[in-house]
Amino acid sequence: MRDRRPSHKLHERPKPAAGAGKRVTLPRALSKLGYCSRTQAERLIAENRVAVDGRTISDAAAWVDLATARISVDGLPIAAEAKIYLMLNKPRGLVTTRHDPEGRPTVYDCLRDFDIPHLSPVGRLDKASEGLLLFTNDTEFAQILLDPVTHVTKTYHVQVGRLLDDEEIAAMTSGIRHDGELLTATATRRLRQGDRNSWIEVELDEGRNRQIRRMLEALGAECLRLVRVAIGGLELGELPKGAVRALTEAELQALRRSAGMERARR
Repeated sequence: MRDRRPSHKLHERPKPAAGAGKRVTLPRALSKLGYCSRTQAERLIAENRVAVDGRTISDAAAWVDLATARISVDGLPIAAEAKIYLMLNKPRGLVTTRHDPEGRPTVYDCLRDFDIPHLSPVGRLDKASEGLLLFTNDTEFAQILLDPVTHVTKTYHVQVGRLLDDEEIAAMTSGIRHDGELLTATATRRLRQGDRNSWIEVELDEGRNRQIRRMLEALGAECLRLVRVAIGGLELGELPKGAVRALTEAELQALRRSAGMERARR
């Protein structure tokens, strides 16, 4: 049985004392400071390149206090990286990854003018999908936005390859079963329709894989286009296809409120 008695040694895992700063594992500390990913941090620690308060640490399970610890890599102190929050109007045909083994174009091709290390997408849009995609180096912010518990809504405009009747549109909110899984939208409505296809708006508060496409497939309908137009209260607006811009402070605060964050932490 693990000995959980309090200890001041870095390689043990005591609970934070009352009034202490935020304690995290050393790899997570390096990630939260924007220096590298946790996997990269674990490798640096194993190579004896990381020190805390002047002492080399070789245990990736070590805990540190982010408020007081002096962390260095290869003798150079690590400071918290400025937090960046960007939005991209993702074009169709790009994969949401930094490097693609098949050599396909990626969303990072749109970020060539932003020389920011450790910038990651908040969630994903598949290759055939378009629209609003967020990027940040604030891992805590990203995790809270993606946490199903926060129920941050995402709104999509979807072109369907035939006309959907009212019952079919309503079925998307009451629940549609696909491959044994019940898939449910938070809200749906018809936007417009022509002679052979229609546009609908679908709102989700969960991130199941290909959820809208699978619901339409269960209805016997083809998804021709899928465009994410909003996350929480943040709207894609008139941002051109492939363009990137920073979020305004008001937009960032609104997103934080959508996710239930009590105050901004930049």
